[in-house]
Amino acid sequence: MHTIKEIPLFSELTEEQLKSVEEQMLVRHYLKDSIVFYEGDESEYLYILLEGRVKLFKTSPKGTKIHMHNFAAPEMIALFPVLGDIPFHATCKFVTDGTMGLLRVDKLYDCLHNTDFALSLISSLLKRMNILVELLHKETIYSSEAKIADALLNNTSIFERLKNNEIASILNMTPETLSRILTKLKKEKIVTIEEHVVTIIDASALEEIIETNSMKNVYSSTK
Repeated sequence: MHTIKEIPLFSELTEEQLKSVEEQMLVRHYLKDSIVFYEGDESEYLYILLEGRVKLFKTSPKGTKIHMHNFAAPEMIALFPVLGDIPFHATCKFVTDGTMGLLRVDKLYDCLHNTDFALSLISSLLKRMNILVELLHKETIYSSEAKIADALLNNTSIFERLKNNEIASILNMTPETLSRILTKLKKEKIVTIEEHVVTIIDASALEEIIETNSMKNVYSSTK
C-alpha cells in the first residue's frame, strides 16, 4: 500500500506535518466494484487512493454510464468538489480491490499554510483541468474511429490489460462498435492485436484517422 508522501501534493510537507495528516486520515478498504461515492453526494473528505484502481463515471438521464477517467494509486480523487464545497460530479467505483484514505477538508486547508503545498495543489488542479478539457474535446469532436486510434497511439496499455467491454466503457462506445473498428484496423494492416499484445504497423495511418476524424482516407491510401 502506498503512503501519502508518495503523492506530489504532500511530498513537500515536513515529517511532523505528514504524521499529523496521517493521524487524522481515515483508512478504508474496498472490494472490487465497491462504490466510494455517488454522483450528487456531498463531499466532506478529500479521497486519497492508496491502493488499487478506480474509475469515475457520470450517468445520463437515460441511464447510460459515461466514463470520465481512471485513476491508479497513489492519487487524489475528486479534488475540485472538495475545494469548491460542491456535490461530487461523478460516481467513483473500484475496478480492483483497494484502499482509500479519507482526509477532512479542514485538515487540507491547514496544510495550505505551507507554500510548497499550496503550489503543489495549484499544479494538481491545473492537471485535472487539462484532463477535463481533453475529455470534453474527445467526447464532442472525436468519432469512434478517432477515439480508438488515439487510444492505440497514446494509451496502448489499456488494450494489453483490459477486456474489450472494459475498453469500450472507457471510450464510451458499445463493445460491438469497438470490435468492428478494431477488425477494420487489423484488416487494413494498421495494427495487430494478438493475446493482448498490440503492434502498431502504420502509426501514420492512425494519426490520419485522428486528424480527419474518419477512416475513409485510410482505406483509399492502403489500397
